[in-house]
Amino acid sequence: MILANELCLFLQEPQRVLVGSGLILPRAHRPTLFDLDADEWVATHSLLRQARELLDGLHRPQGYNVGWNVGATAGQEIFHAHLHVIPRFEDEPLAGKGIRYWLKQPGNARPG
Repeated sequence: MILANELCLFLQEPQRVLVGSGLILPRAHRPTLFDLDADEWVATHSLLRQARELLDGLHRPQGYNVGWNVGATAGQEIFHAHLHVIPRFEDEPLAGKGIRYWLKQPGNARPG
C-alpha cells in the first residue's frame, strides 16, 4: 500500500513499462465504479489528488491517463472497482496516444 484513506487505497507494483502507475480501489468490495457510494467517490477523488502529488514529486510526468474499465468487454479483468492512474512521459514511444487512441482505430469498427 502506498497511500490510503478511510475508504480507499492507492496500490502500486513495480512496473517496467508503466513507471509510477497504480490503482485506486475502495476497501469495500464494489464490482464496478457504478457500485461506489457517494462517500467512496469523494474518497477516490481525494486519493487521486494525493497520488498525483506523490507521483509528480517522484517521477515528474508530463501528463496522466486516468481511467476505469467496466465489464469484461471493456477490459475489466478484476471485478473489484479500480481506477488506473498512469503517469505519461514525453519520451515514451507512444506519447500523445491517449485512452481513446486504440478504440477509435478503423480495425475496431463494429461489423455492419
